[in-house]
Amino acid sequence: MGCGTGGGCDGCAVSEKRGCGTSSVFNWLAKVDDSKSNNYSDLVEVQFKKNRKGYFQNTDNITISEGDFVAVEGTSGHDIGKITLIGEIVNHQLKRKKINTTKDPLKKIYRLAKENDIVKFEQAIDLEDPTLKKAKLIINTHKLEMKLVDVEYQGDKSKAIFYYTAEKRVDFRELIKEFSRTFGIRIEMRQIGVRQEAAMVGGIGSCGRELCCSTWMTDFPAVSTSSARYQQLSINPQKISGQCGKLKCCLNFELDSYLDSLKYFPKPKQVVKTKKGEAKQIKIDVFKKKLWYVYKSKDPGIFELSLKQVLQIIEDNKNGKSPSSLEELIEEKEIKKVDFKNVVGQDNINRFDKKSKKKKSKNKNFKKRNRNNKRSDKTQNEK
Repeated sequence: MGCGTGGGCDGCAVSEKRGCGTSSVFNWLAKVDDSKSNNYSDLVEVQFKKNRKGYFQNTDNITISEGDFVAVEGTSGHDIGKITLIGEIVNHQLKRKKINTTKDPLKKIYRLAKENDIVKFEQAIDLEDPTLKKAKLIINTHKLEMKLVDVEYQGDKSKAIFYYTAEKRVDFRELIKEFSRTFGIRIEMRQIGVRQEAAMVGGIGSCGRELCCSTWMTDFPAVSTSSARYQQLSINPQKISGQCGKLKCCLNFELDSYLDSLKYFPKPKQVVKTKKGEAKQIKIDVFKKKLWYVYKSKDPGIFELSLKQVLQIIEDNKNGKSPSSLEELIEEKEIKKVDFKNVVGQDNINRFDKKSKKKKSKNKNFKKRNRNNKRSDKTQNEK
């Protein structure tokens, strides 16, 4: 399962700082009782900072569970990470990511993280932000064409990975020497792409949700403008580009559904023939199964036809037949008059006007009575 299924994960300060659970994981083989799961019980997936993960072997049969923090073998020294998966599901992950364990044997898990290890791990995390700021200043003094994105310390504070992006090849040999002198650690420079940069930085997408690349996506497949064209989207860079500046990864999510539906639609260049003239396709709606046509002779009018009608015209054209015009094929649509009803329970909007009229009439009657009373008083006085 994901975060919180094992011990030592729920609400811990370390997981809050390091971005615990940024890559959500679901162990769909957790409750499956299978003999194979015993064969791979020593395989473990460990998550480090954000979405970086590594695969290790529990050769010493240490009692561990998902969510535990463990000390694992590093390139030199040890690192601290959180267990996300154990067992057969890890073997599936290795196959999916095409990791050859015979050529590159898996490193081992040393032990469950002790209190001492966690303290040192927290100190390493606290060093990352100030190191990043200093490193950026050093890069500016060297005037190198590269952008430093993030710094990740190893759990024992003996090594740091500097993630950067660059359009061209960068000679940073002198930079590494100065980093080593300034920070007193071993340095590893790792170049990443703009998509990986967006995943590290994070943010909110145009959909209003957190970026897919910084939550659940681990692989970044290529996205082309044809994905947008198949979905009838406008090729507007501002609308179809993500925060990384590349085409949005979500353009691929529904592409297969569109491609399956488009099999039943005529090709965009397919012309339909009528006695009035030929018509070309300008737009389609895959889900409503509607197509829009205009005459090639530039006669005015845009004609909405159903997929069934268009396929029938194409079939008739093959047999040498054609309808007289597109106008006769348009289905008459009943325009429903919307009756606005008072659902709020308010009175008529003209209620104030009516009241004012009543007041006016009351005033007029009152004035008439006064006049009549005065006249009657005068007549009595004369008598």
